[in-house]
Amino acid sequence: MFQSSYRLRTLTRNLDGPLVLLILLNALFGLLMISSAGGGKYVLVQLTAFLLGIGGVVLLMVLDYDYLSRISYYLYGAGLLLLILVLIPGIGAVRGGARSWFEFGPINLQPAELMKIFFIIFFARHLSEKQERINQPIELLKLLAYLVVIFILLLFQPDFGTAAVFAGIALVMLFTAGITWKYLLWGLGSLVIICPILWVFVLQDYQKTRLITAFNPELDPTGAGYHAIQSKTAVGSGKLFGTGLFKGSSQVGNLLPERHTDFIYSAVCEELGMLGGILVIVLLTLLIFRCIYIGLNARNALGRHICIGVAAMLIFQVFENIGMCLGLFPVTGITLPFYSYGGSSMITTMLAMGLVLSVRYRCRMINF
Repeated sequence: MFQSSYRLRTLTRNLDGPLVLLILLNALFGLLMISSAGGGKYVLVQLTAFLLGIGGVVLLMVLDYDYLSRISYYLYGAGLLLLILVLIPGIGAVRGGARSWFEFGPINLQPAELMKIFFIIFFARHLSEKQERINQPIELLKLLAYLVVIFILLLFQPDFGTAAVFAGIALVMLFTAGITWKYLLWGLGSLVIICPILWVFVLQDYQKTRLITAFNPELDPTGAGYHAIQSKTAVGSGKLFGTGLFKGSSQVGNLLPERHTDFIYSAVCEELGMLGGILVIVLLTLLIFRCIYIGLNARNALGRHICIGVAAMLIFQVFENIGMCLGLFPVTGITLPFYSYGGSSMITTMLAMGLVLSVRYRCRMINF
């Protein structure tokens, strides 16, 4: 009993207070907005996912992230298997035009979300082991091959938005690991060449329409451009202080579909105004900076790369989602961490926070 009490005191003493506070503030704010934008039934699911996520955080703090690194090949392999299985008709379910989900009765699981965590751990291990050789062409190609496999499987779903998040995670982790600028420039040049190929041979017609209408939604105001137009209308109608919680006009007649999920930021701006939108950005920015700070003070390179990977995941999801809601980016279905309704997204975000807290926890244990 004494030993258990000692472990509990050690656990709480080595928690990173600022990060825990930011997690709670973002999660509670998100639950409030989901309640306002979607209703109580969604809050129950989101709250359940959050509580399960807390369990995941505790588990990851108990498990040393060095141990997770040692089993990262198995995690990566399990993630690939799930991404393959979800493509099989009868196993994977189609939602929003993409075969990206497993459905178990009322429970839905998006394997790409879990794969983000597996990939960050797996990629961080390889970067920490090969950092001195990262600019050797063979080593770099091996690292990129791990990403390309995931990228291809996601394009088969197709889920270009999530694929872009994986590419962003890898790019930031490679950059902070010391990759030279010439490779980044070659990558940019390759992207310029690949984009036309993707446009002709990979992207579906509805995805092409989304890209076109992202910059001119009025071309199809009742079809592909509808969500973008209604989202911008909701954001603009909030002005400075908003219409008030539970008083968003876009709820009437479901003018803005998915306002509790993909377009939760539009609902925030509509109901709480520009000030509410700024508050969301500030809270998420502080969270991201805290993850980076913990990474820079990690006990080893592995911990640093894990934290940077988590920060990169959050950065690209925040940019994609808010940019989508403001009409700056195409509608991709990327969720806003902590705020968008979705059990898979919430659990993944909490597991990511668990990784960062694990890094901080062990850094403090050594310092203590």
